[in-house]
Amino acid sequence: MSTPRPVAGAPLVAVTGATGFIGCHLVPALAAAGWRVRLLLRRDPVVAAWRGVNPEIVPGSLRDTVALERLVEDADAVIHVAGLIKAARREAFFDVNRDCTAALAMIAQRLVPKAHFLHVSTIAAREPQLSDYAASKRAGEEQIVKILGPRATILRPPPVYGPGDRETLLFFQLARLPWVPLLGAPDARAAMIHVADLVQLMVALLAAAPQGRVLTAADARPGGYRWHEVLGTAARAVGNPAPRFVQAPRSLLRSVALAGDLGRVFGAANMLSSQKLRELQHRDWSVTADALAQPPGWAPAFDLDSGFADAVRWYRQAGWLPQ
Repeated sequence: MSTPRPVAGAPLVAVTGATGFIGCHLVPALAAAGWRVRLLLRRDPVVAAWRGVNPEIVPGSLRDTVALERLVEDADAVIHVAGLIKAARREAFFDVNRDCTAALAMIAQRLVPKAHFLHVSTIAAREPQLSDYAASKRAGEEQIVKILGPRATILRPPPVYGPGDRETLLFFQLARLPWVPLLGAPDARAAMIHVADLVQLMVALLAAAPQGRVLTAADARPGGYRWHEVLGTAARAVGNPAPRFVQAPRSLLRSVALAGDLGRVFGAANMLSSQKLRELQHRDWSVTADALAQPPGWAPAFDLDSGFADAVRWYRQAGWLPQ
């Protein structure tokens, strides 16, 4: 069934990062909620999930001031999802995640000062000392607060999984093994959320008044999951009902991460590095009650079992996992 097109005169939302994992799911959710959608894109999209949405496209990038002005002009709301998640240099993270974020916020403040600005950050920004990525996202948040103040809501998602995600695919690949390696400490815990629940949360936040504060997303277990719960649930989803767990040797993980570090020296933007390993092995990515995003009318539809099962169905249909 196609997504109904919003009628003329419906509120307009400007979106960056629409072709990323979260953005691909966000666009049809916004249209279904009655928003007219305008997207900043570097090239024409071919996204199956957008059939029937017919978004307005503004060609350009985050470094294009004219394109950013066209993007936010007359918008009732702005959602900034775009960001750099891997880079060979610290400066590249800060250029996109701090400086481009600040530029967009200043343009929104100048052209649409009453618009609700929803900035999608990351739970990693809570611990900026762990990585250049986390530090750059925290710096971006600080710019949003400085420029927009109470007109902005900052949302920090925890690890997000679901159809189309390549980053958490690793969990399901590991979960198929006879011995499933645990990547972090036994007492470490992390909140998680299915992408469909996250985008509905974003739509609900957009419909509410600006929060002027930092909120964190989570499913119905904001206290988080331990590694054996995450990989045990992944194992059940891929048909491995009785996995045997083994703690991954730190020396092995460090060796893999150091290979990523070496790639960065030569200019390669590797996802796994010593910095990313520090994020992955941080002991507490849970969400406290005072930080939890809970807008009226929203509740997560997926728990970890149903969410992982949904992800695996998609991976198999797409050929990313064997049947």
